Amino acid sequence: MNVRRQHISGIAIAAATALGLGTLSACSTDSAAAGNTEKFDVVASFYPMAFLAEQIGGDHVKVTSLTEPGQEPHDLEVSAQQRGQIEESDAALYLKGLQPSVDEAVEQSGIKTKVDAAELTSLEQHGNEVGGHAAEHDEEHGHDEEGGKDPHIWLDPVKYAEVAKGVGAAFEKADPDHAADYKKNTAALVEKLDELNTQFKDGLAKTGSKVFITTHAAFGYLAERYGLTEEAIAGLDPESDPSAARVKDLEKMAKADGVTTVFYETLVSDKTAKTIAKDANLKTDVLDPIEGITSKSRGKDYFSVQEANLKALQTALGAK
Repeated sequence: MNVRRQHISGIAIAAATALGLGTLSACSTDSAAAGNTEKFDVVASFYPMAFLAEQIGGDHVKVTSLTEPGQEPHDLEVSAQQRGQIEESDAALYLKGLQPSVDEAVEQSGIKTKVDAAELTSLEQHGNEVGGHAAEHDEEHGHDEEGGKDPHIWLDPVKYAEVAKGVGAAFEKADPDHAADYKKNTAALVEKLDELNTQFKDGLAKTGSKVFITTHAAFGYLAERYGLTEEAIAGLDPESDPSAARVKDLEKMAKADGVTTVFYETLVSDKTAKTIAKDANLKTDVLDPIEGITSKSRGKDYFSVQEANLKALQTALGAK
């Protein structure tokens, strides 16, 4: 749609092509797609943002994801072609702090509607440990874990619903002709997220253990929401390596807290998780941070993968 550029000349289009923007697909959420279509064009930073745009926008939007399926979002470097896609879109939906390259590209662009999911809910500072057990650990040892503002808000259905409401309102304002549909779609999505929240709350209410180990600290908000403790092998950065002392602490903690499973994810190496599990005689399983959907995902979309995550947690924690 792109009201700002409806009258772009053929010369400008040719110039864009000469700059290497190339032939761009019209497929929904195709990372090679661009703006200037007849629909409300949204460029999303990675899957959780693209999913919101699709669910809320419905038939009125065309969504472009900057992050390829299977690509680690933290590693994304925005290309010149993608910068052109951002410029030609009607709205950018991103999560500031997760992908610095996207933050910079959106900030430098002339795009009119910039929707930062981090401004639509509250972010917290999380370290390697999050939850009740972490608080006890900090009090005992007299220090706070190193960490920063945790961007993984989409893994908490309540926070994700808050973001959805803000995205819906932004779409209504930017594309008023379809505001009624955006409002309706947002309400339906929020209702489904409320139902998912109930599933997690009821499904994790009674468990033999409340502590779980993950490869990196992506599940802090989820842990806090449902009275659990996440112990991460690494911090917020999935590529960081744990110290020998951290590994030793995890093995000791696992035995003390009845931990049965070390969780790993599909988009990063499982080597460290499996090594720790083997040394501590623990099982391994997948807990998916849903940063992208691939053939290895345990579901076709956000909701089905979250339901798979719930089942994995119930098994590992001994749900009753």
